[in-house]
Amino acid sequence: MKLKLIGLFALLFLSASASERMLAQQSGYRLPPQTVVDIIDAAPEPSISFSPDCQWMMLIDRDAMPDIEDVSRRMLQLAGLRIDPVANGEFETSFNTGLTLRRRDADPADQTRQTKIELPGHAKISRVSWSHNSRNFAFSVVTEEGQQLWAASVDAPHPRLLTDRLNTVTGSFQWMPDGHQILCMLVPENRGKEPPAGRRPAGPNIQESSGNKSPTRTFQDLLTNPHEEAQFEFYSTTQLAVIDVDGTTRRIGQPQIFSETSPSPSGEFVLVTTIERPFSYLMTYRSFPRRIQVWKINGTASGPDVHIIADVPMDENIPIEGVRLGPRSVEWISNFPATLVWTEALDGGDPNRSVDFRDRFMTQSAPFVDLPEELLKVQHRAFGLTYFSDPSLVITTEYDRDRRWIRDLLHDLKMPGTTPKTLVDRSIRDRYGDPGRIVRVPDETGHQVARQDGDWIYRSGSGASPKGNLPFVDRQNIETLATERLWRCAEGTYESVVAVVASGESFKPTVITRSETPITPPNYFFRDLNDDSVAALTRFEDPTPQIRGIKKQLVKYNRSDGVPLSATLYLPADYKEGTRLPLLVWAYPREFNDAKTAAQISGSPSQFTRMQSITHLTLLTQGYAIMDAATMPVIGDPETMNDTFIEQIVDAAKAAIDKAVEMGVADPNRACVGGHSYGAFMTANLLAHSDLFKAGVARSGAYNRTLTPFGFQSERRPYWQAKNIYHEISPFLHADRINEPLLLIHGENDNNSGTFPIQSQRMYQAIKGNGGTVRLCMLPYESHGYRARQSVLHTQAEMIDWFDKYVKSAEPASVNESTNDQGR
Repeated sequence: MKLKLIGLFALLFLSASASERMLAQQSGYRLPPQTVVDIIDAAPEPSISFSPDCQWMMLIDRDAMPDIEDVSRRMLQLAGLRIDPVANGEFETSFNTGLTLRRRDADPADQTRQTKIELPGHAKISRVSWSHNSRNFAFSVVTEEGQQLWAASVDAPHPRLLTDRLNTVTGSFQWMPDGHQILCMLVPENRGKEPPAGRRPAGPNIQESSGNKSPTRTFQDLLTNPHEEAQFEFYSTTQLAVIDVDGTTRRIGQPQIFSETSPSPSGEFVLVTTIERPFSYLMTYRSFPRRIQVWKINGTASGPDVHIIADVPMDENIPIEGVRLGPRSVEWISNFPATLVWTEALDGGDPNRSVDFRDRFMTQSAPFVDLPEELLKVQHRAFGLTYFSDPSLVITTEYDRDRRWIRDLLHDLKMPGTTPKTLVDRSIRDRYGDPGRIVRVPDETGHQVARQDGDWIYRSGSGASPKGNLPFVDRQNIETLATERLWRCAEGTYESVVAVVASGESFKPTVITRSETPITPPNYFFRDLNDDSVAALTRFEDPTPQIRGIKKQLVKYNRSDGVPLSATLYLPADYKEGTRLPLLVWAYPREFNDAKTAAQISGSPSQFTRMQSITHLTLLTQGYAIMDAATMPVIGDPETMNDTFIEQIVDAAKAAIDKAVEMGVADPNRACVGGHSYGAFMTANLLAHSDLFKAGVARSGAYNRTLTPFGFQSERRPYWQAKNIYHEISPFLHADRINEPLLLIHGENDNNSGTFPIQSQRMYQAIKGNGGTVRLCMLPYESHGYRARQSVLHTQAEMIDWFDKYVKSAEPASVNESTNDQGR
């Protein structure tokens, strides 16, 4: 008997040890198949930064992924900011690693005509910036002691350390109008040590409101107590300064919390916005009280050298999708020495109020003693201004929220009272009708103006079409409004315009383009549109030749109500025609006012096939077919379109599966679905409200919409006005109906509005509590997207193993089986 007991205890001990080993194996970082590891680890090609005159190129090296050690550095989450307390800047997880300078016209194969910029060992380069005169460049470097600012010239590309006290918590550095000085923020001298946390709390943390109606979207990383207030103030308080490229430093005013800074075109003034107390525990720092003022750069920022534009209270009592009262979007007008322009609401900031004009533009010029003057009124909400070298011309961009409509109007300020010319008037969702963005260039002070030759301005766009995106360059006559197509990408390639280099009234421009095909990696070219000659600027090689056999095509199909849909169908490199594979549908819902715009194709089947980071395309290497970016339009009135959200996405998902089955490439009994963020929300809803899929993967999603009660995505109604809809489309409240396996993945430090990590944690608990099959993977230190190599490869392993277990191994469908009657 004693021996039997010993044997039993030994068995229990061994079982416990095996269980612990299994738990440890599940808890540690895992790797996907080696083929996937090799693909994801492939080094990316350098990024390219062209000088404003496009005569110089900076090749910027970068790593594929940071290590978890970089991602897990100490980070402070304060007032909507993520602060690196060592670098005194915004927390970054990946950095550039090297800089190489060369002239644009140099042979890319000639190494002797390239200059490798000398940097400290293992430099972590954050931002690279060209001066508008193209003679100088600057970059910041993060070290173990802080953040440095370096500068060099193209004539003498040996960088000089300008300061090791750079602070970029609330903003970056920028070039002054002379192109030789840099406006930046520094760590104040004698700042002292970070405020310590008390060993005991001073008391409870209390918030109170009485009759103060303030509908606010949910945000992450908010302040929660007085100690965090002190930390925020400590790291965001900076000394404004101007530093010359020779190292000469001139401090401006006293240390403050600056949210925005901008030098006047004359270089005499600086527009500053400072954050003031009290701070909020419900909103980010951008909604805190603030003072907008003009400082004289050579002054002391006190007394007569300061002009206050506005004292802005806390952003409370603002309607959903409304704006605050008083001056907003304050900026310098490009072609005046020191004239400000800003926007003011004429509708009380309430988009639901009917008025003839919603906004007006106001101006005020130095020395800022005269009262502001009204420049223009706009019928809808103002979305910005475009300037010209001719100061009498300006384009206003306005947005009609009710129709989701955008309009560009050209005004001639020399002729007040005349009807402006309409340059653009379209649905913001009308991709086919998008005329492209106006090409802008820096003027002699560095401020942006439209590139113009006589009466012609230039536009560059993605060129959405029924055949996919075909980028273009047009010019538009601002007198006759006629448009001339100068160049368009050829079918079968994807070539987009990076910059317009030179142009003239009597000849076509020369441009820099970035060209790629499904099997050739992106490279840069210099293209003369007059004789169509092309010169290669780079010769980057394919980083992952092992996936070049993958097949892809744009496929079109219809929803049951006739709405046209599309997706990019990917098939494995070794696919044999007639084979029915397990199918992954990957999607992200988008909202539209009408079926016509919802039907428009976006993206291009001619782009280079990449597999990077947490991409789901790696499942191609494991024998899956993929309907990628399968359109999931939610169509209807902007106020009520979510009333039929479930019906519309289920119908679109069924149509995607049916199309792949009809083409003979997919097995309807082995279909799975996945998505990220709003796509994760979609995925959980599809499993709750249909039987179309065997399993799903939902990454970084929100599943209980009662936790985002003042709207989400494009939903305008608060919870209390649409309780039934919030309930109906919250998969958390239908967790008892999710009877297919669901893998939930979420970053523990998700900073995206609405997608709090608790959303996945409670979703897991709800499905588990109702007996469903569910797995929850919380990634330490990761945000809304996942960056560390260990996290990325683990995510790949989780997705592949989950779908292999519950989808690939499922019983294949019979030849005639379809997805009929699989909605609930």
